[in-house]
Amino acid sequence: MKPKTETELAEMVAGLSHPVRIAGGGTRGIGGPDATIQTTGLGDITLYEPGALTLVAQAGTPLAEIEEALKAEGQQLPFEPMDHRGLLGTVGEPTIGGVVAANISGPRRIQAGACRDLLLGVRYVDGKGQVIKNGGRVMKNVTGIDLVKLMAGSWGTLGILTEVSLKVLPKPEASATLAVQVPGAVGAVKAMSAALKSPFEVNGAAYDPQDGRAFLRIEGFSDSVSYRTDRLKSVLGEFGEIAEVTDTADLWRDLRDVKPFQGHDGDIWRISVKPGDAPDVSARLAADQLLFDWGGGLIWVRVPQGTDLRARLGAFDGHATLMRADAQTIEAMGRFQPETTAIKTLTKGLRQRFDPHGIFNPGLMG
Repeated sequence: MKPKTETELAEMVAGLSHPVRIAGGGTRGIGGPDATIQTTGLGDITLYEPGALTLVAQAGTPLAEIEEALKAEGQQLPFEPMDHRGLLGTVGEPTIGGVVAANISGPRRIQAGACRDLLLGVRYVDGKGQVIKNGGRVMKNVTGIDLVKLMAGSWGTLGILTEVSLKVLPKPEASATLAVQVPGAVGAVKAMSAALKSPFEVNGAAYDPQDGRAFLRIEGFSDSVSYRTDRLKSVLGEFGEIAEVTDTADLWRDLRDVKPFQGHDGDIWRISVKPGDAPDVSARLAADQLLFDWGGGLIWVRVPQGTDLRARLGAFDGHATLMRADAQTIEAMGRFQPETTAIKTLTKGLRQRFDPHGIFNPGLMG
């Protein structure tokens, strides 16, 4: 099913008597019921005001189309969404609705915020077939439940997004990246933390254990980038040998899309932790391959097929999400971190309110 208008989608949902899988471009490999509602029929940029730093687009609009429109005006999506296709071995075309539904956020999240932080408003169809609008074109404070933030990261389990409003920002004039040779995860996290705590506005902090280097990015006006980069070198000098990276754009695209894992067998996990916990957590993983982002707050992990990484980790303060595995492994372990009793009760109540008949992506998030 591929509705071409929001009204058609609402009527379609109102008439459903069975569960459905909600899909955008299909790039994240989410399974579910055979019956599918695909949002790519809703694929237009409905408003773009460069002077107001605001873009409104239907959920099925290709991400590439949005990025091209922004590029033409010297602007960008601040949260730097990753492309999962190489990592997950999927095809299709990423859509802006899929980005919002999964709250996809790349390396720049540590400074610019996550996708949900730049989300101004949403339109969606709930489980009763009602069209709901929340938020607007300007940032504002809210009380009670912020439905705009709630829909970001709900993976289509609460409603089907039809339109999203986003804040955009100018592309930086210049970018510089420093690579610091570090002895291990402990040294890497210390170096990244020192850079992020500095006043030099670092907006990328990643570490590749196989490469042995931590990468720190600074962006902005050319003179400012040059000055801050030189000053950052003095902050990082105690941690190891420092070099400037020339292919900055390619490096951060590859880190964003976890390119070092691409083409390798095994299951892929995504671990979210406090950055200071990253060395201890990563040591317990006994992984084939690791990659740190967000200053250590995000750890990408590759392990042999069927490895129960949550059991290997034991109790920890964070979340372990199974991003790539065969259907049997996902069925046995679940894609998302099991919820606590309190969170499970809250989640059940929200789903009952938004999707009382349980038709949207059943079983995906617990």
